[in-house]
Amino acid sequence: MKNSFAPYIALMKLRVVELLLVTTLPALFLAQGGTPSLKITIATLIGGTLAAGASNAFNMIIEVDSDRLMDRTSKRPLVTGQVSEQAAFIFASALTIISLAIFKIFTNTYATILTAAAIVFYVLGYTIGLKRRTSQNIVWGGIAGCMPVLIGWAALRDSLALTAWLFFLVIFFWTPPHFWALAIKYKEDYAAAGIPMLPVVASMKSVEKQMWWHTIGMILTSLGVNYTAHLPWWCWVITALLGGGFIQQLIRINKGDGGKAAAKLFQWSITYLSAYSLILVIAVLVK
Repeated sequence: MKNSFAPYIALMKLRVVELLLVTTLPALFLAQGGTPSLKITIATLIGGTLAAGASNAFNMIIEVDSDRLMDRTSKRPLVTGQVSEQAAFIFASALTIISLAIFKIFTNTYATILTAAAIVFYVLGYTIGLKRRTSQNIVWGGIAGCMPVLIGWAALRDSLALTAWLFFLVIFFWTPPHFWALAIKYKEDYAAAGIPMLPVVASMKSVEKQMWWHTIGMILTSLGVNYTAHLPWWCWVITALLGGGFIQQLIRINKGDGGKAAAKLFQWSITYLSAYSLILVIAVLVK
């Protein structure tokens, strides 16, 4: 039974979903100004996991042909035939319905609508509309990955505040350097699949320049969250140190270290988002 269900779990790409949950939790704490309701927290995390899993499953259905052309995606369940496209569609649809029902029953209509919008935008806006049409695909497509922040805030407040939007922008600016670092490493894969990720179609100089602008935006909006949420001085210090580490990794790419430096930047970007999210939670609890 475990082995038969494992391919369906793989469709959800839970390792990617983890990062979405990492940003959802501090949004809940910030919205509450302390420890949020356990019921709403559990519902938001479970509903968010299922919603993101549904989006990823729909994504795999749509991209099954290109996944066959890329080494890093060639073992996915639809490519190997472990799951049929029809079964995957039913699974993704069921996840969507359950996730929206959880948000509607245990949170509010606003959070439910935002969740539905995130799924629709990721599947139709990014996967179908943007990914194969523009090198800025991940910039605008990354909006779907920013939505958990707004969803978490809305689940508690039934509204959105400036701090929520600034946190949204932190993820918005974080996403391109994070994903372009991966695209540098797997440049040949994306080229083989005909996906115009920026490192595939632009010079490294152009890629580096855009990574710098997004990194600066990420750091500034992180400090903006600290300011509007009235967080203590040590949050500012840690945020600056995390930003400095990010910049250091960018400099290594600028020096032409190639794929190895890109891989380190990718890992550091995860560290930045995880550590920053953690200090937000701690700051709210101790201030």
